[in-house]
Amino acid sequence: MSESPTGIGSGTGTESESELVVRARKLDADDDLAGTRARFVLDDPGGPLGAAVYLDGNSLGALPVGVAERVEDVVRREWGALRIRSWEESGWWTAPERVGDRIAPLVGADPGQIVVGDSTSVNVFKALVGAVRLARGGDAGDDGGPVRDEILVDATTFPSDGYIAASAARLTGCVLRPVAPDDVPAVLRDRGGRTAAVLLNHVDYRTGRLHDLPALTAAVHAAGAVAVWDLCHSAGALPVGLDAHGVDLAVGCTYKFLNGGPGAPAFLYVRRELQDRFDSPLPGWNSHARPFGMRPEYEPAPGALRGRVGTPDILSMLALEAALDVWEGVRIEAVRAKSLALTDFFLSCVEAYLPAGRVASVTPAAHAERGSQVALRCPDAEEVMRRLIGRGVVGDFRAPDVLRFGFTPLYLGFADVERAARVLAEVVADVDAEGDAGRDVEGDADGDAEGHADGGVVRPSASHRA
Repeated sequence: MSESPTGIGSGTGTESESELVVRARKLDADDDLAGTRARFVLDDPGGPLGAAVYLDGNSLGALPVGVAERVEDVVRREWGALRIRSWEESGWWTAPERVGDRIAPLVGADPGQIVVGDSTSVNVFKALVGAVRLARGGDAGDDGGPVRDEILVDATTFPSDGYIAASAARLTGCVLRPVAPDDVPAVLRDRGGRTAAVLLNHVDYRTGRLHDLPALTAAVHAAGAVAVWDLCHSAGALPVGLDAHGVDLAVGCTYKFLNGGPGAPAFLYVRRELQDRFDSPLPGWNSHARPFGMRPEYEPAPGALRGRVGTPDILSMLALEAALDVWEGVRIEAVRAKSLALTDFFLSCVEAYLPAGRVASVTPAAHAERGSQVALRCPDAEEVMRRLIGRGVVGDFRAPDVLRFGFTPLYLGFADVERAARVLAEVVADVDAEGDAGRDVEGDADGDAEGHADGGVVRPSASHRA
């Protein structure tokens, strides 16, 4: 973990449970985004556990209303009846750029710079190798300048990004240097002349830390390198400002905060000024200037289209397109404001309900450094999360000891957040009580074995909760 955990929890916070419940109701009543909840398929509140509190939208977003019907129409009518005619008549062929243009305003980009298709990993590969080629211009060193033979990668990155970066370095003859995001400017000042590309995550997938995209992008540019950003945990959660901050290349997934569904295609952003020089390492017939000419020589298509490779996955692409309907009339700035309010309220509830020091937040408290999730370090996190899910509070566990909770403002309310913290406290109390009982039994057995006349019950010290 790159973050220093901050102990939270007191069990005697400034607000009681009843006060927090009342506060949650007031916040929900004043929530301008409360109506978007009806745009999703969520649990029936009348079930045995009530509606589940879904805090895993940073891993897989909920199903938007209308997506299932749209996919059925694609299968039965566009594929079943129209068949191959749908590539033109149903707009299949232009879907990658059309859907990209719908994502564009959510990440601060003008139309014509985003293409949708392939997985996140494939797009990271395209972007990173393409970035090295952009940085070098022609052959390395031909212009008399330094040979750009290094790639910097976020040392805390999601593993696949690291694997792809290592492969890209081998293929381009570069040295891969893992660097903590905070250290990137200093490393660039020292070695920037050798740096070709820098791959960074906008939000750390484990801790939820939001990195300073404008400042880091400026530092990369000052060194003459190309900036590549992974937006998987920020696209659809907060303003990104790709155009405003001069980002060169970016990649993002669509199944988290964009709710595109499991395995939904990722997107690739190529800044307009770089498009005519972007040299994809995966040229395919779909990115050819004349795709149906079937020519042996490759001629890249103009614009962002050269980021395409092969035939797009139409079923998942059009499911994503339908899922994006939930954003109608929604401003990403409003989503960000509610996200921060939700995470603030969750941390307040955790502080009020849990014993002091029982969990520790590894997510920054400062709004400028916080994404749309809260990560809590907890000694028995895996067991606690298993029980939480059984109680209808769905988050996820990250090894070795992190409870991770994602907050999707489009379908999450403040009453959900209060309930999640309250159930977390109940689960932790149950786990601790069982642990105490087990240690008591072990103490009895140890005392008997050692011949202690009084049974020698060994009780755990208060420090076991730290």
